[in-house]
Amino acid sequence: MQRRAQLDSWLATTLPGRRLELAPASADASFRRYYRVSLPDEGETLIVMDAPPEHEDCRPWLAVAALFAEAGAHVPQVHAEDVEQGFILMSDLGDTTYLQVLNADNAAHLYADALGALIAIQGASRPGVLPEYSRELLEREMRLFDQWYVERHHGVSLTETERAALEKVYARVLDTNLAEPQVFVHRDYHSRNLMHLAGVANPGIVDFQDAVFGPITYDLVSLFKDAYIRWDEEFELDLLIRYWEAARGLGLPVRDDFPEFHRDYEWMGVQRHLKVLGIFARLAIRDGKRRYLDDMPVVLHHLRRVCVRYAELRPLARLLERLAPEPMTVGYTF
Repeated sequence: MQRRAQLDSWLATTLPGRRLELAPASADASFRRYYRVSLPDEGETLIVMDAPPEHEDCRPWLAVAALFAEAGAHVPQVHAEDVEQGFILMSDLGDTTYLQVLNADNAAHLYADALGALIAIQGASRPGVLPEYSRELLEREMRLFDQWYVERHHGVSLTETERAALEKVYARVLDTNLAEPQVFVHRDYHSRNLMHLAGVANPGIVDFQDAVFGPITYDLVSLFKDAYIRWDEEFELDLLIRYWEAARGLGLPVRDDFPEFHRDYEWMGVQRHLKVLGIFARLAIRDGKRRYLDDMPVVLHHLRRVCVRYAELRPLARLLERLAPEPMTVGYTF
């Protein structure tokens, strides 16, 4: 109640003399909350971010918003900010996500738009601007899998053999991830963070405050191996090839050889899916957000499909089979 009163007071000062109505817009997996500010006398809506400063820092969001906007991406326009109190007033990109509208008829078009925005962001990349997606950070994320998914969610203690095998997998995955060319990485570029906008350039891009400078395939994994939606592998590969061809033509630092690029993409997916399984388990167990358990099967599907293809990843495939057995049909192996 005190926080809401603080927000109301800030809005009254920021929008003096204007009648406004406030309603919840969305919440994410962090402490941030978003409200839709309706200005009924003007027929306009805005969004206000409430990021309690003891838990969240608004400055990375503001910095990345400016960086991505400069690159030509469609991000919210900032109207007012108060970093000390943790409030940002911004333009409203609506409440329709890609996830809500994607279907077999429009997927190719919407993903083409999403790839265009991603390529614009990647094309603006330069080192020393965003934090580095370091080995330490990549590994810390990946280890959420054994900490929260294996030990807490399943209540399983790994054997010495399993743990040794998992350590080898982690090291191999990290080596592959870090050998990739580096670009700006949104770090959560998926269907719930891409907004579908009527009559204007798509997509609207949100939730970018954790952006880093890291592997070029990371955001492609987030987009095509989405935790919330599944496509046939043939369609996924077609989109990936289209991206690779466009990126090469524009001079982005993708591999010259598509199979090598595809392997990078698959191994990047292993890191992200292990991380996401750990995060979903943590959200359910620690934060009581059990709805994320419903999204685990899609993530497991993506992860299993890769792990059974590569000999170095098969110890992880065996562990997944022990934890959550699932029949699996594999189209090809390496």
